[in-house]
Amino acid sequence: MMTTTPARFNAFRIHDDAAGYRSGIEQIALDDLAPGEVVIRAEYSSVNFKDALAGTGKGKILRKAPLVGGIDVAGRVVASTDPLYREGDAVLATGSGLSETRDGGYSEYVRLPAQWTIALPDGLSLRESMILGTAGFTAALALLRMEENRQAPALGPLAVTGATGGVGSLAVAIFARAGYQVSAISGKPEADAYLRELGAHEVLGRDALSTTRPMDTARFGGGLDNVGGPMLAALLAHTAPYGNVATAGLAASPDLHATVMPFIIRGVSLLGVASAGTARDIRDEVWRRLAADWKPATLERICTREATLSDLPDVFDKMLAGGSFGRTLVRLTS
Repeated sequence: MMTTTPARFNAFRIHDDAAGYRSGIEQIALDDLAPGEVVIRAEYSSVNFKDALAGTGKGKILRKAPLVGGIDVAGRVVASTDPLYREGDAVLATGSGLSETRDGGYSEYVRLPAQWTIALPDGLSLRESMILGTAGFTAALALLRMEENRQAPALGPLAVTGATGGVGSLAVAIFARAGYQVSAISGKPEADAYLRELGAHEVLGRDALSTTRPMDTARFGGGLDNVGGPMLAALLAHTAPYGNVATAGLAASPDLHATVMPFIIRGVSLLGVASAGTARDIRDEVWRRLAADWKPATLERICTREATLSDLPDVFDKMLAGGSFGRTLVRLTS
């Protein structure tokens, strides 16, 4: 099966060679893309912190170059050599080596390996799937991991650090949808109304997690940390017995200076969330939940900006400067 694609099309491509690190829109051909069984006409992508690092060269994300950027993509199949996917099927992909070892989603046409191509689940549109994207997948994967380790609303509220960012905003909405009270922790007091609209039970400043004690008052049943450093250590110190803290980011610091006391006295668990390499069966389960009982009712509110490929450099700079707020959707069709 094969539908004709344009001889050349637009893509946001990243180079790292003797001429230096650079990125921008280029005209490329299908044969320039990494191999794969499924070719899609892309409709939407999104911007994640990892995309900003890759697009600017401020983080070592690409394992080879040149590559098309973008770790998320959603669109419709135009060609497939895999019998599971037919022309016109709505599909998505997140992580799975996109913009690391293979060409990513910032392109009008994308070629994907079938094993990482997800059929769009009932209950989600292509647009909604990319408002969620890797950020929503990460937040939901964190909750799945916590619940597999016996997290429950009865343990107490779940704290979300970096709550106004993409992962943070979606975590607030997903956790609230799943029946938890959510304590949103943010250094942006002007975002109070926004976070409560997403489902936060309370909005706290960063000083709520300013303790330097190895253990403190058991204030939270657990939570998701997107910040790292002292805030993660403080969240562990404030977690109730047998609660779970998931770590998914390092917006402030990759360091963790803590003691074993929360682990050996309260039985607290620290769970890592690595969304990019998630096994296919777990990936399918997370997307099933995101399309059903964990689907936020506030997705359009979380989508705070819609951008095109030409807008990406500005979006990257603002994100890396700490100006991330909600989710930026990338529209790939005119």
